[in-house]
Amino acid sequence: MIDPTPETTPEGEPVLDGTLETIDGRLALRFERTLAFPVERVWRAVSEPAELARWFPAVVDWTPATGETFEAGGATLEVTEVDPPHLLAWTYAGQLQRFELSEHEGGCRLVFTHVIDDRRLSAQTATGWQTYLFRLDSLLAGEDLSEEEAHKQWEEIHEGYAERFDVDPEPGRQFAAALRANL
Repeated sequence: MIDPTPETTPEGEPVLDGTLETIDGRLALRFERTLAFPVERVWRAVSEPAELARWFPAVVDWTPATGETFEAGGATLEVTEVDPPHLLAWTYAGQLQRFELSEHEGGCRLVFTHVIDDRRLSAQTATGWQTYLFRLDSLLAGEDLSEEEAHKQWEEIHEGYAERFDVDPEPGRQFAAALRANL
């Protein structure tokens, strides 16, 4: 079983692997990970509905194909780019989300980008993606990590991102309280 706690620094703090950048004048969260799995395996995990259902925050039933649209989680998702097994991008509620996969040292380099419109929610959004990417890591390793287990250190990770991004942590704290009430 994979340990549901994230990697930590020597001081015991969770490693925060998300960064806040600017892309085409908009804020974006960026996560880069090196995975010990072939690009084709990671592609299946990020593109196939049955695989996504095991780690992704929304259920998607897609091909995926460029131009495909559907409702997911109360917003419209439109697939904007597909280049198997290297690129999958879509807009969700007008925000670009993008997986780029490339071969790297016998495994795969995954770069995930999420353009965001509200800096105040950057810590909350980064924490969510770090949690879901940890679930992806577990899936690739052949494990199922529950939503509850994956979110055990949500508050601690969120506080680190709020400090790193210099944003008020209160919106994320309120979100975490509501999340805990629903798990």
